[in-house]
Amino acid sequence: MGRPFTTSTNGRLLVASPVLEDPNFRRTVIYMLAHDAEGALGLVLNRPGKLPAAAALPHWAARAAEPALLFQGGPVEPGGVIGLGRGADGRPLTLDLAEQPESVAEGAGIVRLFAGYAGWGPRQLDGELSFGGWIVVEAAPEDAFTAEPGRLWRTVLGRQRGSLGWLAGYPDDPSVN
Repeated sequence: MGRPFTTSTNGRLLVASPVLEDPNFRRTVIYMLAHDAEGALGLVLNRPGKLPAAAALPHWAARAAEPALLFQGGPVEPGGVIGLGRGADGRPLTLDLAEQPESVAEGAGIVRLFAGYAGWGPRQLDGELSFGGWIVVEAAPEDAFTAEPGRLWRTVLGRQRGSLGWLAGYPDDPSVN
């Protein structure tokens, strides 16, 4: 039967451990949209693609956060697009991209668009967490909309207290350290 589901990471960040070498997730920061006993779903925040947001969804382009690109949200269903908008409290909220931008609730002035998502089956993420592949931390409101996504992994780790913050300086290739 396996281990029972214990704690949700919903609304938090998964930060790839420096030793996680899976090319889909190496040095990623994932904003978790859902995590329960049935599985988990999140969006990779620090993988901007090359396609402009305007080419993916032109009617949302004027609200796209810089860099205004279609981000690689994860390896699952890369042909689909998920949108995050900034909620009234500053935190990300999922958007119905079929709606017109003007109909979105007040406060969702900027958006980030993602091709695909990161997904886990029942208890799969729980196993990866217990193995140490991911570090779970609190999300800051600006994380999902940062203008410097390439620095996000180090930024998120660098704001952590104690030895966890030291990981921000972990070299890309520890063999040359």
